[in-house]
Amino acid sequence: MYKNDNRIVATLDAGGTNFVFGAMKAGEFIIDPVSVPAQSHDLDLCLQNMVNGFRQVFDSLEEKPAAISFAFPGPADYPNGIIGGYLPNFPSFREGVALGAFLEKQFGVPVFINNDGDLFAYGEALCGTLPEINGKLKELGSSKQYKNLIGYTLGTGFGIGVVIDGRLNRGDNSCVETFCLRHKEMPEIIVEDGVAIRAVKRVYGEKSGNPGHGLTPKDICEIADGTREGNREAAKEAFASLGRVAGAAISAAVTIIDGLVVIGGGVSAASHWIMPALLEEMRSKLHTLGGDEVSLVQMQVYDLDNPEEFKQFAKGEVKKVKVYGEERYVDYDSQKRIGIAISKLGASKAVSVGAYAFALSELDKR
Repeated sequence: MYKNDNRIVATLDAGGTNFVFGAMKAGEFIIDPVSVPAQSHDLDLCLQNMVNGFRQVFDSLEEKPAAISFAFPGPADYPNGIIGGYLPNFPSFREGVALGAFLEKQFGVPVFINNDGDLFAYGEALCGTLPEINGKLKELGSSKQYKNLIGYTLGTGFGIGVVIDGRLNRGDNSCVETFCLRHKEMPEIIVEDGVAIRAVKRVYGEKSGNPGHGLTPKDICEIADGTREGNREAAKEAFASLGRVAGAAISAAVTIIDGLVVIGGGVSAASHWIMPALLEEMRSKLHTLGGDEVSLVQMQVYDLDNPEEFKQFAKGEVKKVKVYGEERYVDYDSQKRIGIAISKLGASKAVSVGAYAFALSELDKR
């Protein structure tokens, strides 16, 4: 989608430390990134640096962008471009900033702002995991095709985005969130404390007996891999714990939304240690008061990055069903199934593609 579109969209990767600006055309970046300090503690400096960054992008292009589109972390009224609320990385925005209206006045083009988890899922649904999986299913002769996608980002936080039938679900309050669900193993604690970077560090510290270790998740992954000195069993458990807690939260969402799942973000680089526990959790059982066994997720859950599992995922359970009163049969795939894949685009690229595609889709509605 939009791979042959010549319209340009200016983008922004809004980090608490630095703003990185770019421009996309036909789904690809067309200029070198422009980086400026965010100065997020001071609203005047922050907005001035944002204007300066976008101005450098506009000045470097031969034609004016059709829109500005980007993700901003934290709570917001995204449809109206207003940022405000609890924003640890942007304290100067907490009282509410009409950022969209401000930038539209500065640059004279429409401005679209979304949650980064939303844009990650949207980018993966349009140009990443969803079309890739559907294409593989066709190649293997399967008639099964998917229209819904849930995207998760594992990093500083635990982000989510939901795309239903090709459309981004922003919710009625711009508040599609997952970080505040219950932690599977500590019900009074939010799930993000068991899934984010800080969780990997904490569990490794607890299991190794060294809470002040100062290691990053990358370091801990290398310890688990056996390529770095450290407590290997503690490292493995740090990621397994994350997998169990994330698996419980993902199960709740996928049971309601019924679609494919894609995971991205920095911590997903340790997916080979996370996925076994995550899948085990999603494939676990519950019981009724009467003693009946019920699957936590009503669909069969497949690891789509495992070639053998993907073959079974594509195959399903197809059988012939006789049409009542006729000597005619129809094919019936009786297996309800979903799958989980690790992002191939990467979170940053998926968010940018999502921002680009969202802007163009909104412009096309006008």
